Amino acid sequence: MPARLTAEAMGTFLLVFGSISAALFAADFGVGAGGTSLGIGFVGVALAFGLTVVAGVYAWGPISGGHFNPAVTLGLAAAGRFPWKDTVGYIVAQIVGGAIGTTLIVLIGLFGPDGWLRSAQDGGFASNGYGAHSPGGFGMGSAIVAEILFTAIFVFVILGVTHPTRGTKLAGLVIGLTLTLIHLASIPIDNTSVNPARSIATAIYGGGDALLQLWVFLVFPIVGALLAGFANRALFDGRTLG
Repeated sequence: MPARLTAEAMGTFLLVFGSISAALFAADFGVGAGGTSLGIGFVGVALAFGLTVVAGVYAWGPISGGHFNPAVTLGLAAAGRFPWKDTVGYIVAQIVGGAIGTTLIVLIGLFGPDGWLRSAQDGGFASNGYGAHSPGGFGMGSAIVAEILFTAIFVFVILGVTHPTRGTKLAGLVIGLTLTLIHLASIPIDNTSVNPARSIATAIYGGGDALLQLWVFLVFPIVGALLAGFANRALFDGRTLG
């Protein structure tokens, strides 16, 4: 178990550190001398989330299963693919790994250009949000529906590609590409959570409004994951975990 928890913490650290670094340092970097945008934009950030998951799954998935996400852990438990008794340890490890990721981004920012860190924090530190804190101005209802649906889709895909008999050796790649697709579709809605550990990690440094809205991005990804887990077991699997 210590090795599994360490793997979950490291994988979640990689996911948060890599993707949130892309969002804060590179998404809107600026314009070059020729007038060409140097930032990676939404597409680049979406790819960063997917690529970090691919790297983490292949690096540490064989040790822990490569969840890196409390919603995924609970969804797998609901589907009968993971012991409920191990969920708390995994979730704590994921939250710690994510928090270390954003803390190290803050450390980099402390030695950055004057005002960079303050500006990043004033801008929400890439936290999830709705209303005035949604990139596209979407309200709380939109965020709730999006988090339930996109997390459910994510968990359904994970359960499908990791099935012991029907799965694929390319599961890590498929999971990463699915997360990329989810971000491409939903960043404008609420900055895309589908992962409570990611939401906690950014809200820690995102200010009071990010913390006040955080509950949405804790509760509803978990709701979507549990719905997908129970539905998958009823529709496609039927197994129980002893």
